[in-house]
Amino acid sequence: MTHALNIIWNPSEGINLGFFMIRFYSLMFVIAFGLGWFIMKKIFEREGESLEKLDSLFVWTVLATLIGARLGHVLFYDWEYFRNHLLEIFLPFRFSPEFEFTGFQGLASHGAAISIIVAMYYYSKKILKRSLLWILDRVVIPVASGAIFVRLGNFFNSEIIGHETTSPFGIRFLHDQFSKNEAVNATQIPNPKDAYTAIATDPKFADLLAQVPAKHPTQLYEGFSYIFVFAILFFLYWKTNARLKSGYLFGLFLVLLFMVRFVVEFVKESQGGFESELGLFSTGQWLSIPFVIIGLFFIIRAQRNPLAVS
Repeated sequence: MTHALNIIWNPSEGINLGFFMIRFYSLMFVIAFGLGWFIMKKIFEREGESLEKLDSLFVWTVLATLIGARLGHVLFYDWEYFRNHLLEIFLPFRFSPEFEFTGFQGLASHGAAISIIVAMYYYSKKILKRSLLWILDRVVIPVASGAIFVRLGNFFNSEIIGHETTSPFGIRFLHDQFSKNEAVNATQIPNPKDAYTAIATDPKFADLLAQVPAKHPTQLYEGFSYIFVFAILFFLYWKTNARLKSGYLFGLFLVLLFMVRFVVEFVKESQGGFESELGLFSTGQWLSIPFVIIGLFFIIRAQRNPLAVS
């Protein structure tokens, strides 16, 4: 018996202003960074830090997130392709088999995490003049909030989805099943947007719609779970003395966020990488294990030195 709600996900690309398209994926990043800046502003005010240093933190965090996430995808998930297409790593184009604007398809959270830690080391030494763990214990709060919106962006893009399912949570991702060209060719409707809409709503294309299986919306699973990760870190910072335990919030962030990632990976479609060589777990799970272990180390360390101030 099929229990899927048969929700058909056929999102528009974004908000069309006529002269410019605000893509939902990009908008989610803007919201993530904007909210992150606001949260860190409140933290800096509480800690008596100069807001002038906040501007530098914002710039370093944005650059670290985007560059690290991109390099993480390239190195961890698709090096076999990019080793022969080096220019495409940092250019939003594909040069073969024909020139095509692609945008930056492929960002890995593990790469972003590593890059942010490296950037915070430089920022703490050169600009903030505090310990690395002091800034890491605080920056993980807006990072956790940002992760929520990044996964919403993935949902709008119909990417990073799960295995087929008959559960009530199953969603039929139209854009995952049919590329723009496939939708146009199948319906003979020249406009991709209209072609997708026809498949989703026109009874004469019911046979095409029937080809779209319900799949786990793993982006929403992660995004919803990250709300709790953010709420826990936010509460502990503002309502307890956890901020005085050097490395505790940073360690807790690593454990919570990457445990969520590890669990959700069980129902997520393969993203490639080195999982075929190692077996047992997916690439995302193998990459999450070290972060969880590191997080546990910092939690235990902080608990053994409960009054160690960052």
